[in-house]
Amino acid sequence: MDLLRVEHILKTYGSGETQVRALRDVSFSVPKGEFVAIVGESGSGKSTLLNMIGALDTPTSGKVFINGKDTFAMKEKALTIFRRRNIGFIFQAFNLIPELSVEQNMIFPLLLDRQRPNKKYLEELLTVLGLEKRRRHLPGELSGGQQQRVAIGRALMTRPSLVLADEPTGNLDSQNSSEVLALLKDTARKYEQTVIMITHNPAIAHTADRVLQVSDGILTDLGGCWERGCGE
Repeated sequence: MDLLRVEHILKTYGSGETQVRALRDVSFSVPKGEFVAIVGESGSGKSTLLNMIGALDTPTSGKVFINGKDTFAMKEKALTIFRRRNIGFIFQAFNLIPELSVEQNMIFPLLLDRQRPNKKYLEELLTVLGLEKRRRHLPGELSGGQQQRVAIGRALMTRPSLVLADEPTGNLDSQNSSEVLALLKDTARKYEQTVIMITHNPAIAHTADRVLQVSDGILTDLGGCWERGCGE
């Protein structure tokens, strides 16, 4: 069974002559464990699509299924809980809480859900992410690459089946970008998670199992073509 299924998503803003079609009848599916890159020009609709998948925004019409669950059929409270337990978000701006330490930022989603953190898993993540010696540090005491590692750890801490990453290397230099991308792929593979990542960087898209391109709200599945170098 596909982990994610998107069916005929349409998203419009405004009405009449000012109406904008951000997404036009978008449909695709993603099996468990696949690493997918979404590419497209600025304003093409790719961030809107990611927000639909993550149930951060509501489509004008269409459906999104995660693990067989129709997310937009859920009531708000149930959807909030489902999203927190099944989807991990990694944002370009990190969105860490400045007053909380590395460890506290990572376990924060679990505390929101009134769950007790698994200490063994926390230690494992801190080690895998290279943050074990930074666990007591505040975000302001970390480099950009380290902050993004914390954001990845926070996204993985709830053991989500789906990880959504919006330009996760956009604020990093080339070395940190390569390290964070490799880390994201390795941890996703290690913990058997499906990853959907927005990127403007063709070199990063090349590393994905599959590439989806969004242009003027229309989605095209490029398959693994970019991985073979035939998308250039």
